[in-house]
Amino acid sequence: MLTQRPRGMHDILPQEAFLWHEIEEAARRICARYGFSEVRTPILEHTELFQRGVGENTDIVEKEMYTFNDRGGRSMTLRPEGTAGAVRAYVEHKFYGGPQPVKWFYLGPMFRYERPQAGRQRQFHQFGVEVFGVADPAVDAEVIALGLDFVEDIGLKGLRLELNSVGCSQCRPVYRERLLAYYRPLREQLCEDCQGRLERNPLRLLDCKRETCKALAQRAPRIGEALCDECRAHDEGLHRHLDAAGIAYEINPRLVRGLDYYTRTAFEVVEEGIGAQGTVLGGGRYNGLVEELGGPSVPGIGFAAGLERLILALAQRRGEGASEAGVDVFGIALGDEASVELTGWLRRLRALGCRAERGFEGKSLKAQLKAADRLGARWALILGEEERRRGVVIVKDLTGGEQRELPALELESWWKETEHGTGR
Repeated sequence: MLTQRPRGMHDILPQEAFLWHEIEEAARRICARYGFSEVRTPILEHTELFQRGVGENTDIVEKEMYTFNDRGGRSMTLRPEGTAGAVRAYVEHKFYGGPQPVKWFYLGPMFRYERPQAGRQRQFHQFGVEVFGVADPAVDAEVIALGLDFVEDIGLKGLRLELNSVGCSQCRPVYRERLLAYYRPLREQLCEDCQGRLERNPLRLLDCKRETCKALAQRAPRIGEALCDECRAHDEGLHRHLDAAGIAYEINPRLVRGLDYYTRTAFEVVEEGIGAQGTVLGGGRYNGLVEELGGPSVPGIGFAAGLERLILALAQRRGEGASEAGVDVFGIALGDEASVELTGWLRRLRALGCRAERGFEGKSLKAQLKAADRLGARWALILGEEERRRGVVIVKDLTGGEQRELPALELESWWKETEHGTGR
């Protein structure tokens, strides 16, 4: 057991970590473009935060949370999602008293006790954004646009945006009664989970993945028919903003998401072909959540994207496995004094942005060149005792095979003039 990771936990090994860097850097780049600032909340929160924020009757709270009592007897939970913690931070630090909107993003691990499968792990990672303080449907459109720009920036194009309105506290009870009237006579045809949801959270019946439940959901009443005037106006306003931005979308009347806090806008970005878990990004509006968690009545909207699912989709799009990012320069020293001098050169090159590696333990020139090739190095810098005495270094192009001598004092200038250093 000491040498086996827990089920549903995944080691991110060096040969795939570069893909994670690409995605995280893209997230930060897109958020800066849209004016979002990073927030980092604790991985561990009081259990009540998720019970009240996510919803007592959700699968997350009922079945999936990692919850335990700490040494003080307090019930604590590893965060299963990011929005509740962000709202708690917004309320605790009284951001509602300052200029609105407040626009945050986060990156980090989440934890849910689920059955591991492709794109779903018990420890998983999310990139998410939250906007507090504005109810305008233009904000919904901006959040959706940010999410689409993000997935396109990392190389996932042509994904499907699905959209729905799940109403509000005024019109949702009306829809709930219509759902109950439809489903109660069909109770015995529902799966065991949905039979339990029927009275507690009937909207979740529309989201069940069992084939029999999906067939029943196709004929269920649609929430769009029960929307109040304000929710309908908000939904129509969002459609106009998306149309103006040239963003294509499909209305999915069965899209409800899995959390209780959603109001009005709900959306998902779907990638086909990555198994049962095809949603790579999803979110919506939560106008009552800040108040539910002890703050004033402040509207909010956000989304979260699962990094594991994004990486799975990227790997399938690229048609190849992950590979390391590569090395610019591999330093080879032949002799003890040459090794000491090489240490200084490589540090100065790294200060200029050069990705440099080197050989160790006095291995032969042939063995060190093999190591450089294995790492995908572009150049080798070779320094023997003879070159050291003459104040030169051999620069070998490992793609073409050409090599030349270069005065050691010109090494930094050489790097600046290379195609990597100048962008040529």
